[in-house]
Amino acid sequence: MLTIKNAKRTDLGVVFSALADPTRRAIVSRLATSDATVLELAAPFDMSLPAISRHLKVLERAALITRGRDGRHRPCRLQPEVLTEVAQWASFTRKSWDERLDRLNEFLQSNNHTNNTEEGKRHDR
Repeated sequence: MLTIKNAKRTDLGVVFSALADPTRRAIVSRLATSDATVLELAAPFDMSLPAISRHLKVLERAALITRGRDGRHRPCRLQPEVLTEVAQWASFTRKSWDERLDRLNEFLQSNNHTNNTEEGKRHDR
């Protein structure tokens, strides 16, 4: 789990599970532009409102969105802090793998150089 200043702990497994579904990723992308009602979020999809509501509940459990009250409407709002944590984790992981791959590349290059030198000595005999 990662934490950021003044934020509750986020279970990244729950977040990644929520984002594994293409419909939920599309909803998150839509909410990145502005808040939206359930009807507005449902419009581009060929599914029932209860199905969209189930997707929204998954996103809420992952703390990716919140649903408020505005009179009769319940606008959904993206919670970008959680996506910031995902980006931090991905950046850290990428840096770690980049360093490992750089070390592997250096090893392979030096090993290749050693093999080429030994091969050249055999041909000189």
